[in-house]
Amino acid sequence: MTLFRTVRAARRGAPLEADLWPDTATFELRRFRSGDSWAAVLLVVGYPATLPWGWAGHLAAPGARIDVTLHLDGVPAPVAAMQLQRRRARLESQRRYQSVRGRLEDPAVEAAAADAADLAAQVARGHAQLHRQAVYVTVHAQSPGELDLACARVRSRAAAAMIDVRPATARQLPGAVATAPFGIDPVAARRTVDTATAAASFPFASPDLAGPVPDTAVLYGLNLYSGAPVLWDRWASLDNHNSVLIARSGAGKSYFTKTSILRELYQGVRVVVIDPESEYLALADHVGGMVRRPGAPGARLDPLAMPSAGEADEFGRRKLFAGTVIETLLGERLSGAEAAVLQRAVAACYEAAGVSDDPATWGRPAPALADVAAVLAGDAAGADLAARIGPWTGPGTIFDTRTTGADDRTRAGSPLEVWDLAAVAPELAPVVTLLVLDQIWRSLRPGGPRTLVVVDEAWLMLRTGQGAEWLSRLAKSARKRNCGLAVVTQDAEDVTGSELGRTVIHNAATQVLMRQAAQAVDAIAEAFKLTAAAAAFIGSARLGEGLLLGGGAQLAFRALASPAEHRLALTGLSAGSRP
Repeated sequence: MTLFRTVRAARRGAPLEADLWPDTATFELRRFRSGDSWAAVLLVVGYPATLPWGWAGHLAAPGARIDVTLHLDGVPAPVAAMQLQRRRARLESQRRYQSVRGRLEDPAVEAAAADAADLAAQVARGHAQLHRQAVYVTVHAQSPGELDLACARVRSRAAAAMIDVRPATARQLPGAVATAPFGIDPVAARRTVDTATAAASFPFASPDLAGPVPDTAVLYGLNLYSGAPVLWDRWASLDNHNSVLIARSGAGKSYFTKTSILRELYQGVRVVVIDPESEYLALADHVGGMVRRPGAPGARLDPLAMPSAGEADEFGRRKLFAGTVIETLLGERLSGAEAAVLQRAVAACYEAAGVSDDPATWGRPAPALADVAAVLAGDAAGADLAARIGPWTGPGTIFDTRTTGADDRTRAGSPLEVWDLAAVAPELAPVVTLLVLDQIWRSLRPGGPRTLVVVDEAWLMLRTGQGAEWLSRLAKSARKRNCGLAVVTQDAEDVTGSELGRTVIHNAATQVLMRQAAQAVDAIAEAFKLTAAAAAFIGSARLGEGLLLGGGAQLAFRALASPAEHRLALTGLSAGSRP
């Protein structure tokens, strides 16, 4: 048959005739001849338990030309409820029949009954809808032999992805009509699916990020499904600039973090890293950064030091912060009496040093923590507290601010500042991280340059009550000072298992999940509201692969680095490995 369409030429306005169909079409049992070529219509009749984005790509065999057609119709809610009710009744009947006969339970029936009950509950609550879906695949070739081989390849690749594809036997003509752009489905090989399955099957949906790419976006990697570059900008249109990265040890989180830092530096962002394992020193050397080592001469930490400029209530905050430092140092909450005597001792030390709530006095030398311990020791109510903090405040300790000297490898105005905590004792790591974050925070100002603060191995702080509380407050307030907080941790329980850890998640507009331990997948999936396919992905992701969540997007990517970036980001891997 011949079909003509009249169109108008763009320049002359003259009608033209164009052939859209071949002159003849011969239909056989499992294939048909269309003009000089051959084609076959296949039906998708079975799906796996979960369908990821890009699942139709499994149908594309190398060297084969295929067309995928989707017919989708909504099912009214009353009809959907009735269908689910009949489905559940039929499955329950099968279960009871097997029980009466003394047979073992059929796992397939049990799983189908549980899925039907869950779907019925979602439909009743309005969280999901049912749809009638039909998917047809048309395979094209130049000869019958090539067509049979191409169809075999398509079915083989689909079977590997647990997708059941069958030939449309004796229905090639209705199949050809169903795959034409008429919106007619005479085959009616439909299957009722839920909203998530229909969304994953929609042919016009893309696994890539939607919308224009800002000029300040950085490259995260390549999309695993489409191969397109994943460009992300935490500073553009998100609710905040914070991010959280959770991955098990060896999944590539440090590699990804370093490449991300480099690309943020390319965009003129100032980056400050809290490095507990000396992983970022080579990166600092390469970009002309500054390395600080708490406890080294000239880098002592003073919890009582006043900033050069601050808000009106800064003096009161510093006195209260001393209590937070002591609680983090001891790893326990102070009683009401201990907190009161500590505040009196801190106030007395400030008074002796001539520091008050007058900003003009903030430039004077601040008292040391050893001075506070000495005042506490002279008070009967504070003697016990002085004895408990005494080992950490003596001469030569990390809080001995009376020792002076030049800081090592400091470069003023550097774009990257690394706080190297590798030499800090594990017992002091939480409190030192807290003090470093406090010092970084006091250096930020509203309207200042964009600053990214990276807290690597954040579980060191999240495991302590005061440290986690301070980190959550920082996550809430970072945007006000044009700052982004990047939390990197390998212990999912510390983030998802506490209210303060969940606060960090909720205030992170950018979330990256890399490979997780099997025991942590369920907790991560619940905390981040992941689909079954996404949960399965993070449980089996390969080195350097991750799931990006943010701004309504959810996509899987693979970290990508140039050879120069790869050498700088490499940590604990062989020289030839690359995520």
